[in-house]
Amino acid sequence: MLLEQFNDAERSEAVEVLRPCVDIQRWCEAIVDARPYATRDALLGVARRAAHPFTAAEVQAAMSHHPRIGEKPAGAGTEAAMSTAEQSGVDQTDARAAAALRSGNEAYEQKFGRVFLIRAAGRSADEILASLHERLLHSEADEDEVVAEQLREIALLRLEGVITV
Repeated sequence: MLLEQFNDAERSEAVEVLRPCVDIQRWCEAIVDARPYATRDALLGVARRAAHPFTAAEVQAAMSHHPRIGEKPAGAGTEAAMSTAEQSGVDQTDARAAAALRSGNEAYEQKFGRVFLIRAAGRSADEILASLHERLLHSEADEDEVVAEQLREIALLRLEGVITV
């Protein structure tokens, strides 16, 4: 959507445009309610500020939409398409990487009780695996902070793709 169209959209429509970036109502509304934006950089600045902090409850709710790394997302909506594109660095035909990701995902879920979340865009399977193994050493509190930061990175990256000039 063009920035001008976003500025002129009905509030509810604009919120729905943002929802696939990260399904956190407060974040979407904060961005929409600060319209109009003169530049895309101004929009991204508001989005960054609105994402600090994401509460634990917001992170938990938003995470329910994220597929496991290395797995295809369910559904065919905008968020699923974004997730597929972001994970393009993970070769679905690489049996070694797929097995390592499955094993790592299981270990992470057993330790933290949630899906492993990482900004996968621009990262290879080996980079993702290295991060996964490093993060398995985190305490729950440290990992909560990392997950919130990864979610912010994903939201802002997706927003950059959704609103154009």
